[in-house]
Amino acid sequence: QVQLVESGGGLVQAGGSLRLSCVASGRQFSTYTTGWFRQAPGKEREFVGIISRSGSRTYYVDSVKGRFTVSRDNAKNTVYLQMNSLKPEDTAVYYCAADIATIAYRPDEFEYWGQGTQVTVSS
Repeated sequence: QVQLVESGGGLVQAGGSLRLSCVASGRQFSTYTTGWFRQAPGKEREFVGIISRSGSRTYYVDSVKGRFTVSRDNAKNTVYLQMNSLKPEDTAVYYCAADIATIAYRPDEFEYWGQGTQVTVSS
């Protein structure tokens, strides 16, 4: 069992930055692939990026490549999403997710989810 709690969301102007954190409770956090997803009103939940168990590999959706960075600190049971050059279209609720799978991209592939944190980017 893994419990995930996100924080760090808020309101920011276009071009600004935010860093989201996801703290996990439970044992052996380093054995879980961790991902970030987002969901805007009226839209399906969308893959943003994932990080491998060791942190050596990351993958991103094309729309955030070069702007967002996923990292993790297994000693702190924490995963981060650094978001730079934010755009109004990045506005969404951002979710942290974890799964024992080696690599996963779809929401239905992740077993554990946080409650989400709102990110709003004003133009």
